[in-house]
Order: sequence, then structure tokens, then C-alpha cells
Amino acid sequence: MMRFVAVLCIWLSLSVIGTAFAAESSPASPLVVGETFVLASGTLGETRRINVYLPPGYAERPDARVPVLYMPDGGLAEDFLHIAGLMQVSMSNGTMRSFLLVAIENTQRRRDLTPPTDNAEDKKIAPVVGGSAAFRRFLREELMPEIAKRYRITDERAIVGESLAGLFVIETFLREPELFDHYLAFDPSLWWDDRRLLDDVAPMLRGHAELRKSLWLASSDMRDIADATAIFARALEAEAPKGLRWRYLPMPEEHHWTIYHPAALRAFREEFAPAKE
Repeated sequence: MMRFVAVLCIWLSLSVIGTAFAAESSPASPLVVGETFVLASGTLGETRRINVYLPPGYAERPDARVPVLYMPDGGLAEDFLHIAGLMQVSMSNGTMRSFLLVAIENTQRRRDLTPPTDNAEDKKIAPVVGGSAAFRRFLREELMPEIAKRYRITDERAIVGESLAGLFVIETFLREPELFDHYLAFDPSLWWDDRRLLDDVAPMLRGHAELRKSLWLASSDMRDIADATAIFARALEAEAPKGLRWRYLPMPEEHHWTIYHPAALRAFREEFAPAKE
């Protein structure tokens, strides 16, 4: 009988505690990891959503100014969350300088990230392709000025992308190298238009006696991309102008669908390492 009473008392106590905890619970609320806004683009003729990740400590340091990392494929269902998370942990553990992440959500990805093509098979991937020049103009003339108005930033700019976004990074480096200071391209789709972009590499490099930029490349086990990226790297080895810092990292242990995160980790640590004291 005494044992029964003791068990009953314990059960009643736990019930009271459980009821108290249940009474203190609250409805779920959104988990905020950044900021988002929409920007009407006259260049593209549409409204674009921009997702932004603020570096740790940014809000607490009102005089701090930070460089900007721009990223296509920047929607919540695309690459925003995993790259923002990688940046958060890298900046927090001291392996990466503070950067503002500005991620552009897609509307018509294959239109915005590709240059024109004469290849009939390329044209089948989407109703409209070849709009990279307009997308670059949107970045330069509309998005970058908007970011400068909204946030405390420096003049230092970087861009990162994988696959077709990597192709856009490479094309931008070749067409408008002054637009960014750092170019990071992982598994760039250099097969586009029968690899025609590779024809522009050597002439572009020879056209600059000095080019104070950085370029970081990586490729997976996807043979056509790895071969094309290796050709690009050989051109860099032969023709790189003074001041250009570049790195090519083959990652044959990775696949096209797995390379982004490990390549970004390596690139952020090498390209954006904090200054040594």
C-alpha cells in the first residue's frame, strides 16, 4: 500500500510538471535567418526577390562596413540557406572575413545565366536563353546601387555560382572583369555553345597587362565540365596577367550535385581568409 501511494504521488507530481510546461508553450513563429525585399527591374521587366544574410555582429557595430558577396540561384529553395549557413559558421569560427550575402532568387534561371548560343540542343533547355547580358546590367545598374543604399558596404565585391551560375561568373569575368573583385565558379557549364566561351579566354587575358582580381575554379567528376575547366586553367597558366590571383581545384571525388558546398568551404577559406595579425 505504501509503495502504491509513493508511485501515485510521483505520477501526480510529474503530471503537474507536465501540465505546467504545456501551459508555458507558445505558438510557433517564423525563424528569421536574414532579410528579404523585392526590387522592380526595368532592365528585366519584372520584379525580383533579393534575399540577404547579414554577417554576425553587423547590427551591433553601426560604424562597420562590409564587402558584398553576390549569388545567383539565391532563393530559399535554391542555394541561399546552405551558403548563408556556411558563411555564418565560417565567419563565427574565424576562417572567413565578414561579408554581406546578397542572393538573387530566380524567375527564369536558364534565361538569365546563359549567353547566346548557336547550338540547337542548348536552345531546347528553356523557352528563352541568352539573357546574361541583361542580367549583368540588372546587377550593375539596379541591384548594386540598391544594396549601397540599404546597407553599410565597402567597394569590395565578389560573386559565386555553380553550374549555369558558374558559367555566368566566368562570362562576367571575361566580359566585364571590373564588375567584381573576386570570381568563384564551381563546375561552370563551359560546355554551353560548343565551349565557345573558351575561345575568349586567351585574348581577354592578353588584353590586360595587369588585372588585380581573383578567380577560384573547381570541377567535379562530370567529364565535359572538368575537361573544359582544365582547358580554361591551362590558358590561365599560360596567359594570366600580372596581379591576377587564380586557383583551379579539381574535385573528382565530388559530383555535379554535391560540389557546391565543399568547394565553397575551400574557396571562402582561401579567398576570404581574415588578415593575419
